Amino acid sequence: MEDEGATSARDGLVLGAHWALVAFIVSLGAYYVLSLLLSGLAFHGRIGLSDLGPLVLLAFLPNLFLGLGPVLASRRWGRGVRIDFGLRPTGRDVRVGLACGGFSLLAAYVLNLVLLQVYGGDYLSDSTTEVLRSMTSSFGWLVFAALVVVVAAPLTEELLFRGALWSGLAHHRVSPWVILVLTALIFAQVHGEPERTLALLGQGIAIGTARLLTGRVSASIIAHATNNLPPALLLFGGS
Repeated sequence: MEDEGATSARDGLVLGAHWALVAFIVSLGAYYVLSLLLSGLAFHGRIGLSDLGPLVLLAFLPNLFLGLGPVLASRRWGRGVRIDFGLRPTGRDVRVGLACGGFSLLAAYVLNLVLLQVYGGDYLSDSTTEVLRSMTSSFGWLVFAALVVVVAAPLTEELLFRGALWSGLAHHRVSPWVILVLTALIFAQVHGEPERTLALLGQGIAIGTARLLTGRVSASIIAHATNNLPPALLLFGGS
């Protein structure tokens, strides 16, 4: 008799759910656990916070798990990241991604104007950019931090949200429009900036539209990178 677990894996199911949903849950859990661990070490003085240096890499470690889980799960139970997520960008991916990234920046600008009236200017600064810039004393590490913001973070986050979560929900026949809004909501929540949730939701919808229009994560990665470019450039504002 054929092994039931092997049959389920071939059908795309792991522990009764699509492998992409399992990858999403495990990856997000690992992200929060490692974030809490690093925060605890920093709070108790085990990790110094005086200079950017290798702390950029350390701060990115939890984010790395967001993309690592979908990649490993796709290799183990799926058809590989190029087929499952469309990680080889096409010309259309680039065009749609750039357009959606531009709309994301526009949405953030408009929504932040609204939030400005509610919270005031002190609440709407890009906290990640401000922290990184305040910690740095090296131009080389600023370049590295900018690459993390523009390249690494969009890659890992899109593999999780518009890759694993989107694919898993689509497998279970959830409406693409529902998936678009749901992934944007979770995207906004994970960033942990309550006062910017509305703006992040708008950005998430604009970025997710690239995946909706092309069916490929490459397009949403390009949109996300386009969205992150201005904050990355701001890192050099005080250098």
